[in-house]
Amino acid sequence: MKAKLDENLPLQIAFRLRELGHDVHTTQQENLSGCNDSELWANAQRDGRTLITQDLDFSDSRRFTPGTHHGIVLIRLHSPSRLRLVERMQDAFQTEPVDEWAGCFVVVTDHKIRVRRPSKLQS
Repeated sequence: MKAKLDENLPLQIAFRLRELGHDVHTTQQENLSGCNDSELWANAQRDGRTLITQDLDFSDSRRFTPGTHHGIVLIRLHSPSRLRLVERMQDAFQTEPVDEWAGCFVVVTDHKIRVRRPSKLQS
């Protein structure tokens, strides 16, 4: 997967996902730290990357309709410690068919993963 990791997530996630063979950029390495959501979103879309974030501004799947973008992975944990975020994302990327998440709206919680795929009408 080609992904962009939002600055609200630990950098260790990028390292772990790269070890699993994914192409992950971070806002820090692209000098996007502190940028607004619109700039982050435009950058991810221009680069063809799935945005991985905790930012609830990206949580409205009606606004970010599956199939109209390169993908969003929204991680929502009950107690999102740095270690727990890293572990949960590594587990998700090791056990789920993440290469099928392109264009999808994905919510990763403590115990489940919900994937909203593009509708057949948008394909």
